[in-house]
This record gives sequence, structure tokens and C-alpha cells, in this order.
Amino acid sequence: MLHIALAAPVSPTVVAFHRGAKQWSALIPNFRRSRGIGSSVFSSSLRKRLQLRFFASGENGGNGGVLEEISEAEKEPTNFAWPDNKKPRVCILGGGFGGLYTALRLESLEWPDDKKPQIVLVDQSERFVFKPMLYELLSGEVDEWEIAPRFSDLLANTSVQFFKDRVKVLNPSDHWGMNGSKASSCGGTVHLESGLLIEYDWLVLALGAEAKLDVVPGAIEFAIPFSTLEDARKVNDKLTKLERKTFGTDFQISVAVVGCGYSGVELAATLAERLQNRGIVRAINVETMICPNAPPGNREVALKVLSSRKVELLLGYFVRCIRRLSDLESSDPLTGVDENSTEVVPDFEKYILELQPAERGMQSKIIEADLVLWTVGTKPPLPQLEPSDEPFVIPLNARGQAETDETLRVKGHPRIFALGDSSALRDSNGRILPATAQVAFQQADFTGWNLWAAINGRPLLPFRFQNLGEMMTLGRNDAAISPSFIDGLTLEGSIGHTARKIAYLIRLPTDEHRLKVGISWLTKSAIDSVSSLQSTLYKVLSGS
Repeated sequence: MLHIALAAPVSPTVVAFHRGAKQWSALIPNFRRSRGIGSSVFSSSLRKRLQLRFFASGENGGNGGVLEEISEAEKEPTNFAWPDNKKPRVCILGGGFGGLYTALRLESLEWPDDKKPQIVLVDQSERFVFKPMLYELLSGEVDEWEIAPRFSDLLANTSVQFFKDRVKVLNPSDHWGMNGSKASSCGGTVHLESGLLIEYDWLVLALGAEAKLDVVPGAIEFAIPFSTLEDARKVNDKLTKLERKTFGTDFQISVAVVGCGYSGVELAATLAERLQNRGIVRAINVETMICPNAPPGNREVALKVLSSRKVELLLGYFVRCIRRLSDLESSDPLTGVDENSTEVVPDFEKYILELQPAERGMQSKIIEADLVLWTVGTKPPLPQLEPSDEPFVIPLNARGQAETDETLRVKGHPRIFALGDSSALRDSNGRILPATAQVAFQQADFTGWNLWAAINGRPLLPFRFQNLGEMMTLGRNDAAISPSFIDGLTLEGSIGHTARKIAYLIRLPTDEHRLKVGISWLTKSAIDSVSSLQSTLYKVLSGS
């Protein structure tokens, strides 16, 4: 994910928010006392002395906002030199499903020679991550290169330029009433953390979303989200160390998964299969059912698999707080946990989760875990705008998503498109479209086409989401698929698993990468089949 930072002083065109001193004091302890600021953060005297930057927290951004002083002598930004200033300039922020696939869609379209756009793609990571298959990294079913190829490799045969960087300041100018159909008029600038300043004609916001951990005390410090490649690496590393430490002992590795939506259920099923009789997986959900928005067929298959792998479902509970066992006294009355009676793996922390019932008639619970995984809630990295004397530049909803019209253009900004988690587009029933890969795939296709139409002075198409069905992985040879075009049908087990892998293979970003991954998967499948056949023959011949 990318981070958008805020700078002051700025003109009304810069994406920024305005907070009073009370809000800043709540966000940053002792802010008034340490800075000596009165009723307004952006006072005139402060504007003359320094600039203030606020960075939204993210996967690599620590535990929250960081206030930094930037002197006026800070190095001036370097202007990015486009190869041809006469051709349209498109800047895409975010290299997930929305951003990367929009860039590839633009490359695939037919353009007049003088209208083919120059494209810059910016992402804070050097790799594109096919997130629906992160679980397979934990099961060992896929290699990292297969689902997390480098942008440099994916874009090698295109004219798209990639920058590994983060956004510091956006300065759109199209809201001043400039004609969005003229490709020669500048739409604004993007200032990156590296100091590079990119002037664009068209901007695409595809910044995705990041895990929201600040809702429960202790979650930021002790829980691990599961939404990025770095998260998957961290979880796999911790599990591997626990497995090695406890090998040959009777110690049961305890894993707590917070959340029983698709991500939580897929994670719980994958981990339970990996640990088998060497551990226990507990899945916690505030709802009284798992995957409440899933098709009934997928939910039933998931319940059957979780039950067969002895996953303990704690439904109707929310996590009140997460604490480290070593920080508690042995006679802590709040937990009732006795340190002396608790087996702890050397060199590994153990955590206490206090669970509160969501409904009456249920008792509170306290559970221990060696590993806490968080799958509840996300937030877009775009900052939330609050009421101020300055006009809103980019309209955001309460979740921090950009409000768009049906053509995926940000309202009031004919030269800015937003899609995926960055967009707050609603369906025909008035509900915001879900933050799924399927939505981002389809929006990227429309965004590419509508950019072509806007640049060439053609009518833009309204986006209409087509639900093709839902898929979920449940382990190395288990999955559930409910296609929307056949009512009541659910593919499960090995058939569902194979169908899911084929569907995702088709969705990989480029033909070259698709071919490499397809060969790799076929090779692994053949090796597994031979190994299984040899094992069966050995059992038959040995009479076991």
C-alpha cells in the first residue's frame, strides 16, 4: 500500500486535512505542551517557521501517525522528465489489482500515434502480490515468485515506467474547472517521498487498503495482520520457529485467528492443516456464524472442513484486549492465569486474549495463544478529511474512500479515477461494492477503457459489477467455489481446489508470467501424483 502524507502550509489544492488542537492532542500525546501551539495547529507563525507532515500508519509505518519537522531548507523536489510532453501523461498510484491491471489494460488498447499515453506506476513495494493466494505460501503449495513477481519483470515488455516509492503530497488542479477532455492540460502533480515531482494529465488512485489494528488495545503490539507479502513471510517465519522449537515434544502450538470472514476462515483452515496434531487453532468472530456474507454452499463446506480439522470456533465474541503473558503478574485477577502452571516455549512469548460476549447469556472467556493473527477490518491509506475553513479537494466518505461517479472518476475531478479499496462506488442497491479482487479486476478493465475514451474525446462507460461467484481455499487439496451462473452449485474438495487454481492462473497479470506459473504448477502436480502412487504401491506391497 502507498501512504499519502500531508504537508502544511499548502494551497487549497493540496490533499490535506485540518484538525483543531484538541484532535491533535488526542492523536499525539502532549502535543500542546511540546509544541506550544494554541487553538490552531496551522497558525501563521508556525507556517513561517516549519512545515508539518502527517504520515498515515501502514504495514511498514509503525504504530500510528508520526509528526515530523521539515525545515524550509529541505531539498527541492526533482521534476520527472517525461519522454514526450506532447503525449498524454498518466500517473497510477498503487500497484495492486487495480493499479497494475489498469496499466496493462492501457497498454493492450489500440491508440492513435499521438494519443498513446506515457504511463508511470508507483508502488511502495518492488513486487506485485496476488493476495488471494497468500495462504498457499503458508501451506507450501506455491513459491513466492509465482504469486509475488517483481514489477520490473511484469512490465519488462511494456512502455510503463515503474517507481518504487511512496506518495507524499497530491496537488490536483483539475477541480478548477479545466476541461477533462483536453489531454494537453495538466491535471496536477504528485510529490513522492524520494523528492521526485511528477506532473500528470491523468491520475489513477488505486492505493488499496491496509489492516486496521488500532481498534483493540494490544492488537498493534502483539497481533499480526495477514494482508501483505511481508505479513505472510512474518507468519511463516514465526510458525517455522515454533515448529522447530517444539519438534519431538508434546507441546501444542496455539494459534488465535481474529475474524471469521473469508480471510479468517481460509487462514484458520490452512494453519490447522499445517499444524495437524501439533497445534490447536481457535477462530474468533463477533458474528454468530462464519462468513456471514458468503453463499450458503461455501459456508457449509467451510464449516465441514474446519470441524474435521478440529478448529475451535468462538462465535459471538469480540476481543476486548490482547496482552503479553510475561507482562502479567501470576495472580492477576483479570486473567486468572498462573504463570507457574503455564507451559511456555523458551524464547517465545505467549499472549492472553480477553474475549467479551457480543450477546447476553454468554460468559467471558480468556484464551492463550503463541501466535495471534488479525483479519478484521481495513482502512484505505487516503487520509480522512474533516470539516475546516478550507474546501475539500478530494471528497472522501467516512472510511476514507474517494467518492466516485459511475464512470469511476472522482467527483469534481474529471482527471482523477479511483478504483478498488480507494473507491466508494455503490451498487444499484446503494451499498458500497466489496473490497475484493474480483471488483478490482473488473474496475481496472473499465478504468483503462474510460481513460482511453477520455483521452480520445469519446463517451465514458458506467461501471457495472458482475458477480461471477465466490471462491475460498481451505488447504492444499480443499476449496469451495459457488459460481453465480449456476444457482445452488458448490464445487468442493479437490475439484474445487483445481478449479480455483485454474481460475487464478487465468487472472495472473501477463501471458509470460502465466506460462511460467502454469508449467511450475503442472510440474509440482506431476511430482505429487508420482509420490502418491509410490506411497500407495509401497503400502500394497508391504501389506500394510
